[in-house]
Amino acid sequence: MGETFRGAKIAIVHGARVLVFLRDDFTHIPFPAHWDFAGGGREGDETPEHCALRELHEEFGLRLTSERIVWRKIYADTEEDEAVSYFMVAFADARDLADLRLGDEGQCWDWMPVESFLTHPSAVPYLQVRLSDFLRERPGLTTAKSPPAQPYPPPCD
Repeated sequence: MGETFRGAKIAIVHGARVLVFLRDDFTHIPFPAHWDFAGGGREGDETPEHCALRELHEEFGLRLTSERIVWRKIYADTEEDEAVSYFMVAFADARDLADLRLGDEGQCWDWMPVESFLTHPSAVPYLQVRLSDFLRERPGLTTAKSPPAQPYPPPCD
């Protein structure tokens, strides 16, 4: 595994649900029409945490601090052999929910039950593995209290 940091993804967990968006259905992007977490490529010399939190704000309107990140792990990058990517998890609370909105990417967003994401045929496969890695260290998370039904934009069709 290389040492060049290329990008970061962040799973935002609230209760037994995880914040996801349905990727655009364009053939020129990886995983078109798949459920994804916030994240993307590194800009300039930003840190992995800054990259993930910047992408979270751009894609969902949420502004979290790095102190809210409860888990992080380095993985081999999925696109470049000599690079690494970071996967992080942060917990949302009630005050964060009012700020949620869909940014310029994706078709819609939702609070998907964690168990549904892990088995969904249209979830980004490597993110299913990475979220599973986190859950092995946090047993019982999927039985936590979940947020109310989606009160913001209409659910994805």
